Amino acid sequence: MNLASVDLNLLVAFEALMEERHVTRAGQRIGLAQPSMSSTLTRLRALFGDELFVRSASGMQPTAKALALARPISDALGQIRGVLEPTSAFNPATARHRLSIAATDYGDLVVVPRLVEALRREAPGIDLVVRPIIDPAASVASLEHGDVDALIGGHLPASPRIIRSTLFTERFVCIRDAKRATLKARLTKDDYTRLPHVLFSSAGGDGLPGAIDTMLSRHGRKRRTAITLAHVVAVPFAVAGTDLVATMAERVARRFATAAGVSVVPVPYDVEPFTIDLLHTRRAMANPALRWFIELVNRVCGTL
Repeated sequence: MNLASVDLNLLVAFEALMEERHVTRAGQRIGLAQPSMSSTLTRLRALFGDELFVRSASGMQPTAKALALARPISDALGQIRGVLEPTSAFNPATARHRLSIAATDYGDLVVVPRLVEALRREAPGIDLVVRPIIDPAASVASLEHGDVDALIGGHLPASPRIIRSTLFTERFVCIRDAKRATLKARLTKDDYTRLPHVLFSSAGGDGLPGAIDTMLSRHGRKRRTAITLAHVVAVPFAVAGTDLVATMAERVARRFATAAGVSVVPVPYDVEPFTIDLLHTRRAMANPALRWFIELVNRVCGTL
């Protein structure tokens, strides 16, 4: 193919369609009216010899060919944008900017405090808005539509339009009332299923089986969930002074152990660790402020 005969603006339109999955919204994003965007899609289909995007009840769904093209086209456009950026470097110390992220309870408690500390030290003119992740799928959709700049948390759903990077790995531990834990340093497998449990459920206390219950079922075991709470910070304080036990992320457990009067003990089963991830769009890397912020998040989390 003769590159000189290709309108590179078609690739910009392809990127917008891939992220918006809607002809009109994609056109608005790149400054084209709906008829012009439809004509551009026709040209894209001719260029690649494929339908690329097919109408469905949930929007324009990419074909296998479009999905295969998404990453290389995004990378190529990212390099071109980098070359064409103004030569003046982004200076976080003097920048005035507003960023919006969404985080799980875990992200709020473990990552955000250290992130705020770094922002105040390195970029005091950057304002940060942190929203809760209540419905992970809805939060990913908000990220795709540009309502937030990034997501931080664990167990977040995948999307072909999103870049995911692992910040660090977390593991599960148990917490018990500190006085009871001194009587018996470790929990046995029988202790674990005999004692009543506190469960954290961000969905508002629905108590649905999770990773721990799935793991126990493989061992032919089952636990009793006596208390279900909607906020993870409430869990250690509910355990304190009772016979209850809870299984939770280690960094959160240790953060509140002393204040709540609980002890951290190992889980008596092998439980798979999980990752805390950072999610952002490909277009974020073309924004100097967002690119710096993403690098900051990775740097801060490298010390956790």
